[in-house]
Amino acid sequence: MGLAGLPGRPPMTAEAQPSRQAHVRGRIDAIDIARGAALVAMAIYHFTWDLEFFGYAEPGLTQQGGWKLFARCIASSFLFLVGISLVLGHSGGVRWRGFGRRLLQIAAAAALITIATWFATPDRFIFFGILHQIALASVIGLAFLRAPVWAIIAVAAVVIAGPHFLRSDLLSFPVFWWLGLAPTDPHSNDYVPVFPWTGAVLIGIAAGKLMKQAGLFETLRGYTAGGWAMPVRFSGRHSLAFYLLHQPVLIGCIWLFAQIWPADTRPPEFRFLQSCERSCNAGESAIDCTAYCICVLDEIDQAGRLDDVLAGVSDSALQTQLTNIAGQCSRSVHEMTPDANQ
Repeated sequence: MGLAGLPGRPPMTAEAQPSRQAHVRGRIDAIDIARGAALVAMAIYHFTWDLEFFGYAEPGLTQQGGWKLFARCIASSFLFLVGISLVLGHSGGVRWRGFGRRLLQIAAAAALITIATWFATPDRFIFFGILHQIALASVIGLAFLRAPVWAIIAVAAVVIAGPHFLRSDLLSFPVFWWLGLAPTDPHSNDYVPVFPWTGAVLIGIAAGKLMKQAGLFETLRGYTAGGWAMPVRFSGRHSLAFYLLHQPVLIGCIWLFAQIWPADTRPPEFRFLQSCERSCNAGESAIDCTAYCICVLDEIDQAGRLDDVLAGVSDSALQTQLTNIAGQCSRSVHEMTPDANQ
């Protein structure tokens, strides 16, 4: 840094100049805005989750359908941008001081999340969530910064597909849960294991290398967003602080609201029956929907999975169990309903 002209030290090569110049030129607005947009989307999802937690939304709403897809897209976008940032910051050589400082900040924040959720929701505490994944994937990603793009994409494909063919009972012990290869996923409010989620970081690294080769980063540096983007850009530049603060703020606001307008205090089983009957009637079934839904609720309870269903847990074993229960109750109610057999 300013020593290139001293005797005995060779001048900086042309190949080394771009990466250092990139740091001097500062941040890229477009990437900060993309990260800020992902944070806004995350806050929307968490706000809905909080409404569900306080009883203002149906149980399991955010764990199914479009909301579930929305959550996965948000997590994927964060991790993809981690890969892009690794290329931007370290492809010309790892800046260990900056990398280490940022890694310690993320790891400390991840530990804070684990401790806080252990006390708040001990049965579903966050032991390997998005921050844990970012910390580990950042370290893993360093090994791929000089790898060819085709190799990175190949490894990413294996990591993403891994849960479909690498799951094993040998990996069902809690010490291996961070891998994501247990037969069934453990219960957690935020579970982002190595398989398949590190694949999104690797794809981001591959995309970043292609963008750098094509000169797209330099093109993006020439883009400066207007005043409309200032809040989003600011959030993107302070993403860790936003992540740590937004949930306490949202929960605090909903809690205050609940002191004035309390949520529906009816038991979750009642709301489950209501939701089930709406789905049943929407399907224009010929069976007695009330009897069918009561049967489903009873069978789920007898199977010992009622708490999981009411909490919105979704895993392949439970889905298979629910499908079998639905078929069994449908046949049972059909047999009891004379009109269904005419």
